[in-house]
Amino acid sequence: MTTLTRFSVKPLSTMTRNLADVASARREPDLVIGDARVLSTYSERILPDREIWVSGGRIAAVKPSGSYRGSAAKRYDARGGIIAPGLVDPHIHIESSMVTACAYAEAALLNGTTTIFCDSHEIGNVMDVAGVEAMLEDARQAPLSIFLTVPSTVPATSPHFETAGGDLTPGKIAALFDKWPEAVALGEKMDFVQVAMGDERSHAILAAALERGRPVSGHVYGREFVSAYAASGVTDTHEAIDRDIADDMLEAGIWLFLRGGPPTTPWHSLPLAIRTITELGASHKRIAVCTDDRDADDLLLFGQDWVTREAVKAGMTIEQAWSMGSLHGATRFGMENEIGGLGGGRRADLVLLTDELKPVSTWYGGELVVDDRKITSVLDEALSKPYRYPEAAYHTVKLPANLKLTPDLPTVPVIAHTIKTELPGITLGHVKLRLEPANDWQTHFERHGLCFVTVIERHGKSAGNVAHGLLNSFGLKKGAVASSVGHDSHNIIVAGTNEADMQIALAAIEEKQGGVCVVMDGKVTAMVPLPIAGLLSDKRVHEVAEETKLLKIEWEKAECTIAYMGFNLIPLSVIPEIRITDKGLVLVPEMEIVPLFEPA
Repeated sequence: MTTLTRFSVKPLSTMTRNLADVASARREPDLVIGDARVLSTYSERILPDREIWVSGGRIAAVKPSGSYRGSAAKRYDARGGIIAPGLVDPHIHIESSMVTACAYAEAALLNGTTTIFCDSHEIGNVMDVAGVEAMLEDARQAPLSIFLTVPSTVPATSPHFETAGGDLTPGKIAALFDKWPEAVALGEKMDFVQVAMGDERSHAILAAALERGRPVSGHVYGREFVSAYAASGVTDTHEAIDRDIADDMLEAGIWLFLRGGPPTTPWHSLPLAIRTITELGASHKRIAVCTDDRDADDLLLFGQDWVTREAVKAGMTIEQAWSMGSLHGATRFGMENEIGGLGGGRRADLVLLTDELKPVSTWYGGELVVDDRKITSVLDEALSKPYRYPEAAYHTVKLPANLKLTPDLPTVPVIAHTIKTELPGITLGHVKLRLEPANDWQTHFERHGLCFVTVIERHGKSAGNVAHGLLNSFGLKKGAVASSVGHDSHNIIVAGTNEADMQIALAAIEEKQGGVCVVMDGKVTAMVPLPIAGLLSDKRVHEVAEETKLLKIEWEKAECTIAYMGFNLIPLSVIPEIRITDKGLVLVPEMEIVPLFEPA
């Protein structure tokens, strides 16, 4: 078979005569999907008794059932099911799923998603432009339509506060736009405070996108920042955490991507933000839904289809919700004439749904890739030949020898700046504790509910920066946990109760050149190896999902109060109140580094 990628379908400009002939019944279609109810995202109706004519991977026409009288076309009987356009996810991070773009495609297509817009700032933080371009090459070989929103905030702050592997300057970002047609927008501008304050570098990056006519994606907390953010050219955000800021953003001309996170995480902001529609009467015409972050396990269970169903639970009609999951994301990026609907000329990216909006079968460019909830041999063959990342991507964990992972025990009374893990949100509390002299750390741990947390620079750019901290209320009573996924600079973060287990965790990550692991009693009890940039596995998505399930079980046994994806955010120095990077403890939003101990 020919390679199954988004390039398998020819541009519409080369196919118009053929499609017109097929639509006019002068030429046979390749495929007819019959006995269907068609979900129209254009009129937001479900149209009964329809059939869809497909030619060259594009829709030639949607006709009344029984219109096709020929014999050459393949036929698919939808048996009265709903045929809808493939879902379009307008904001995701492939790296959060810990799989490559090729592997991500399998889960996406099983969930009825045929197009994604990804922000690859994780691999950009590790490998700079080379990492972004490697993911773009990966995306070109994937059986999925993948577009890039160019990482805009690498590093998330500055070298004063953290050591990143990458530094995407305005010039580098401009060059990515000019080289890669897939680079369709600027990725989420995370440094919203700097944007609002007129920071020169931040606005130079915005200009690189705006002068090329590319839209700018956003990331903002706080209603007080919305006006300046919109005035700086930002026109979408996925961070609307409640009804009122969502309403402010809509009125400022900012598209809303309502984020549906797995319900057990603090990322599930859709139910509150959607109230701008259900309670304040806003239109849904500039509102889409998105997934943002998913690990491999959750990706299979809580895809864009699940988020769309959550919109129905929150008050949208089926037709409105599916439009928010498909056409609206396409429209935001100017692709509504290619994807997101079932009009003539559009790509034949289609999904057969149950009445509950659960995907049964998926067509990608007219090829049946999922049938009765199972991937077809066509897709399996495409997934069996994944992109191989450059050799440098497999050697990104660079550590000096003999690192000390725990702080010295204070011998005099001190005030300790501790990091409190506060559920259910992703903010971290800054708690000052007075520590009296003790014979061992265990005394402090039991008295105050503490454990160690350490961040180790892993890009080989320093003399081996190691920052020591104390987690408050993290719940870990023994052993250690560690990850090479430490947003956004992706240095290694280790939490533990003793030096020995923390060293074992660090050694496991160094050996695999990346990963997330749990150590108990001197043994690694679970690990997801991430050899590509310390972020990605080179396995298929179901294999990584199984590894992730086992990791979650051991993580829960370790009694950690926040999930590992939340743990990975502890070094993210743009979210209040306190974080730890390889440079030390960072107070946010003061952006000030403080020592672990101060005189009492």
